[in-house]
Amino acid sequence: MLDLTAHWAGLVSLAVFVAAYVLVIVEEYTHLRKSKPVLLAAGIIWILIAIQYSSSGEIDAPEAAVHDFLVEFAQLFLFLLSAMTYVNAMSERNVFLALRGWLLRRSLSYRAMFWITGCLSFFLSPVIDNLTTALVMCAVVMAIGENHPRFIGLACINIVVAANAGGAFSPFGDITTLMVWQRGLVDFQTFFALFLPAVANYGVPAFIMSFAIAKEKSPTVADEVRTKRGAKRVVGLFVATIVTAVSFHNFLHLPPFLGMMTGLAYLKFFGFYLRKTHIVTPYDRKSYGEVGDVSPFDSFREVSRIEWDTMLFFFGVIMCVGGIGFIGYLDRLSAYFYGELGATTANVLIGLLSSVVDNIPVMVAVLEMNPAMDTAQWLLVTLTAGVGGSLLSIGSAAGIALMGQARAQYTFSLHLRWSPVIALGYALSIWLHLTLNERYIGLSAGS
Repeated sequence: MLDLTAHWAGLVSLAVFVAAYVLVIVEEYTHLRKSKPVLLAAGIIWILIAIQYSSSGEIDAPEAAVHDFLVEFAQLFLFLLSAMTYVNAMSERNVFLALRGWLLRRSLSYRAMFWITGCLSFFLSPVIDNLTTALVMCAVVMAIGENHPRFIGLACINIVVAANAGGAFSPFGDITTLMVWQRGLVDFQTFFALFLPAVANYGVPAFIMSFAIAKEKSPTVADEVRTKRGAKRVVGLFVATIVTAVSFHNFLHLPPFLGMMTGLAYLKFFGFYLRKTHIVTPYDRKSYGEVGDVSPFDSFREVSRIEWDTMLFFFGVIMCVGGIGFIGYLDRLSAYFYGELGATTANVLIGLLSSVVDNIPVMVAVLEMNPAMDTAQWLLVTLTAGVGGSLLSIGSAAGIALMGQARAQYTFSLHLRWSPVIALGYALSIWLHLTLNERYIGLSAGS
């Protein structure tokens, strides 16, 4: 490999990546989909690399590297394809709308709703992704606090922190944990060692913020939505798919994506059954119109509804960061972070960096550096990269999405006011991990 870090091609590649990521950060204002700049940047970076390697007679090296990164993306893509399809199927069967309606019909205090939506976000995000969880819970608090903007703002902060914390202790909760698990760096069951640190990360700021929430009763909202036929079985099949993916990885030593795709077949066969036995009930006629307006379940329709912008963004990020690493920048960064500063300091700083830059490219960069770390340190960087995004509203997909959904009520400045409290939870979660999970460090050091 050539060291292009001081070459004009390397410097231009770095500038192109930074410019592309600036466009990703300001997506809310430009309305330019985040996949577009990173896809273009990836192409430019690898063009510059290929030109330099062809002039040195090593034209095959970049091609081999691109193939490696493509395999990494393909595994992530197929895993998420199955997971997102299941989430879309549950949404189509009204699972999330029914949950929202159930909450809205309870006449509880604003403070109780603050805790309920936060706890649900914490425990749902390890199973479905933290972005979907945040959007569902935000819809609930906006309906409850229609005339109570302070409640909406604080509840949105609580949801973002809870969803990010809940996603940190499960391989299915965040893209960062999924990538670490698929690389085989941390076993599936070992992620749950982060449960108590994640509880502290969410619980400390939630406890302090709850005193700013009024105890008065929230209005009861009549929003009765029933699940469609087969909804519970779709949820059961999703659980079975997760079990299949874990079993493929733990017992058969096969990649998890293969188990997820096998689980997708469960949904497709069940979708065939629903389609062949489609029945429009009186409730459907009342809610959705006459017969013919309620279409039967179509699993391929749910596949087409996955977030393609997000998928292409992952491809662009992996190729961009892979190119920057191939040039040599990540080796230098790794030498400074993990060589001079030490793993613990580096991983804490990774979390702070993820509050400004999305945690996905940050984690991709760490994985490409592939520093020599024990299990406890890989758990630490998984924790910090996941929950560090809660420090600022722009640090996670959940925060950015809720700023758009609860516009003018949940804002960057409001979140910033509570950042010191969130930082307290961040620091406590790190301390708890290093204290409670010290045995992993000892195991690695003794090996």
